[in-house]
Amino acid sequence: MSTAALPETPAAPLTTIRDIGQHEGQSIQLRGWLYNLRASGKLLFPIFRDGSGTIQGIVPKAAVPPEVFETLKNLTLESSVTVTGKVRADTRAPSGYELDVENIHVTQRVPDDQPFPITLKEHGPDFLMERRHLWMRTPRQSSILRIRATVMRAAQEFFDTQDFIRTDPPILTPAACEGTSELFEMKYFDEGNAYLTQSGQLYIEATALALGKVYSFGPTFRAEKSKTRRHLTEFWMIEPEVAYAGLDDLMLLAENFLAHIVNRVLDTHRADLKTITGSEEKAARLEKIQAPFPRLTYDEAHKMLEDAHSKGLIEHPHTYGDDFGAPDETYISNQFDRPVMVHRYPAEVKAFYMQPDPEDPTKALCVDVLAPEGYGEIIGGSQRIDSYDLLRQRILDHNLPLESFEWYLDLRKYGSVPHSGFGMGIERCVAWICGLEHVRETIPFARTLNRIYP
Repeated sequence: MSTAALPETPAAPLTTIRDIGQHEGQSIQLRGWLYNLRASGKLLFPIFRDGSGTIQGIVPKAAVPPEVFETLKNLTLESSVTVTGKVRADTRAPSGYELDVENIHVTQRVPDDQPFPITLKEHGPDFLMERRHLWMRTPRQSSILRIRATVMRAAQEFFDTQDFIRTDPPILTPAACEGTSELFEMKYFDEGNAYLTQSGQLYIEATALALGKVYSFGPTFRAEKSKTRRHLTEFWMIEPEVAYAGLDDLMLLAENFLAHIVNRVLDTHRADLKTITGSEEKAARLEKIQAPFPRLTYDEAHKMLEDAHSKGLIEHPHTYGDDFGAPDETYISNQFDRPVMVHRYPAEVKAFYMQPDPEDPTKALCVDVLAPEGYGEIIGGSQRIDSYDLLRQRILDHNLPLESFEWYLDLRKYGSVPHSGFGMGIERCVAWICGLEHVRETIPFARTLNRIYP
């Protein structure tokens, strides 16, 4: 008589640390890496990461086969593993769950004589940036990159759901938006010099006059020899442009856009914000980021700085007619709990394409959005000049090559209309949202004045 084979025990379902709460009381599998390991007598406390988060495992010696205990006990940091264990709720755990480890499979064990170079001790920024390809594995850096991804997704989502059309401009351009002194220059076959773009704006002005409401999203480049905490030589910019829009329309768009991004981050990244900052305070501050934002004219902001200097609250006086420096922006933004919009700067300190204010032609119809907590300008925008003659004269006044802008002037020949747009640097926005000291942590591989490796 034949005997029917017993059914095989089904393998534990594969999940991620992010979704582990859906499997409370069940055995599951995780694929990831060993982030840290503590031992206390016959107990092991491994911490695993998988890209979506971290979780602590509990391994009593008596609860697992000897080979599982020994494998874990001797495992090196950042070894890649598949772990099987039962999910258990624990309010003391950062994620609210721990894993009672049942089994482990090692995919690759990091050699003892070549240990993972980034440990829990303090490392200097140069050491970490030289090993950026490994540093991003740490929980804080992973949290920043997850938030960056959500900021980028939310930015696109905002425009996509409001009937904007994405139109990507070229990265190689024959001329600059604002002069060539801060551009990376290269030879372009037999056509002379070309430049890595500093903005897609001029090109999406063309697509806005074709499609009405457009945006571009891509890398931009600035060859500024700046070492400040706000500057990168390569960064990502999202730029909307709207036909028949004036400065007031633009400011309304900008505040709703920023509020949308912040709300999306709060929806899904409160734990990441706590990992980055070590407290709940940052999330509480972000909850205040709701439209409308306060608005100041340049003259009102200058008066604010004058008063602050007279009271000894800032060290240096602001010179009327100059742009605002970082200390000025920090003082202004610190007076508010949400971004502040400063508009109508002197035209002389702004770009050639900005529309003069009809009520005071010495001012430009432009706006800078200053983030709270001293993070400076995160959005800059303006209404664009729509007169052919005025734009042509401004190009000449700025000593720009007229022949490079003939196509741009064409936009004012054929059906010109008032139109406006702004640009937001993703990295500055992420630095503000995450409360970071330097923008170099906001991008997977930062490019700065002195760094192009790795």
